[in-house]
Amino acid sequence: MSNTILGSFIYVPMSHDQQKNHLKAYGIVYFGLELGLKSKWLLNYDGGAFLIENNKIIEKECTIRGVSYQLISDAKAQIILEQISSPSSNQDAVILEKAPKIAVYSPKDKMPWDDAVTMVLTYAEIPFDVIYDKEVLEDKLLLYEWLHLHHEDFTGQYGRFYGAFKSAPWYIKGKINAEKLAAELGFKKVSHQKLAVAKKIREYVIGGGFMFAMCSATDSFDIALSAEGFDIVESMFDGDLSESNYQSKINFNKTFAFKDFQLIQNPITYEFSSIDMTRKRKVVRTSDYFSLIAFSAKWDPVPTMLTQNHTQLVKGFMGQTTAFDRNTIKSNVLILGENTTNREARYIHGTKGKGMFTFYGGHDPEDYTHRIGDPKTELELHPTSPGYRLILNNVLFPAAKKKKQKT
Repeated sequence: MSNTILGSFIYVPMSHDQQKNHLKAYGIVYFGLELGLKSKWLLNYDGGAFLIENNKIIEKECTIRGVSYQLISDAKAQIILEQISSPSSNQDAVILEKAPKIAVYSPKDKMPWDDAVTMVLTYAEIPFDVIYDKEVLEDKLLLYEWLHLHHEDFTGQYGRFYGAFKSAPWYIKGKINAEKLAAELGFKKVSHQKLAVAKKIREYVIGGGFMFAMCSATDSFDIALSAEGFDIVESMFDGDLSESNYQSKINFNKTFAFKDFQLIQNPITYEFSSIDMTRKRKVVRTSDYFSLIAFSAKWDPVPTMLTQNHTQLVKGFMGQTTAFDRNTIKSNVLILGENTTNREARYIHGTKGKGMFTFYGGHDPEDYTHRIGDPKTELELHPTSPGYRLILNNVLFPAAKKKKQKT
């Protein structure tokens, strides 16, 4: 494909002072791809700007959705692309080819504000399907290019909420519903069902899928895979005792991102393992930030796409899994965002087979200590959120044309 797109262009700036709604800008690009319009993602240029083939429908949508844009000529577009292509610039122009079909793995009864990804996809007007265990086990993942894992507990311990919420009606109801679903799907235990789902998701990624996960879906996913074949779940969760000495049986070769972690064996503790930094970190809220790593746009386009932003410093935010202990991250996994003072990674990426995965610590980028029952985050109040931009980078990432490997 030629490096030049013919015709006039809609230029969507993404710098902090030129774009008034960064989040909806991603929805504009996605909408353009759905219409079959050619687009380019200008990495490290004007905050990660977009160049879209001109169309009156896109112009109208930018106006309706409140997205800042400019109409530029072929000549102006060519000047920008030539500047970006210069060997001396750490920039690149990546062709976006097709709008990826998106699935959000989430219980059907979850409220939209329970999950940052669901909220931002809705706000950005990017369509998605909600799927859950039944669809995954029926191989429906093959219909999608991009999968987000809701804040799930893949170990079958109901989020480790037992200590604080075992008597809460929502906890009791959730446990009953989970056990009912497991039985309907032919499993004796919820932990067995969740492991089967995790293995299907692993196959999906290995086969070429893109997986994004936040909060507890990150570490619990790897823990479930590592504990295949033995019981790490205590009796209050599944009715029988866990297997003795199960820590020594953990198989780190089966995990995506993490290694050498210790499982938290006290079932009352609201924590899965030593992967998470929530209980170990000593960071005050006013200084809780993480830095995005700078990559070479021309040589490392994948991590560069995933870290596009209008700032390199992003506000931290808590979650059941807030951040990842660097000592538990495999050497072949890229750290995209980190708090070096606390030696914690907040945002990581890796490959598995033909596919890729991204793990993002924390629950809601604009709700520092989101708790059960807290009000919904109104994204209308945070249209330029750097933390939410990182999620949407992952949504557009599968649309990028892959460079041919040299032989």
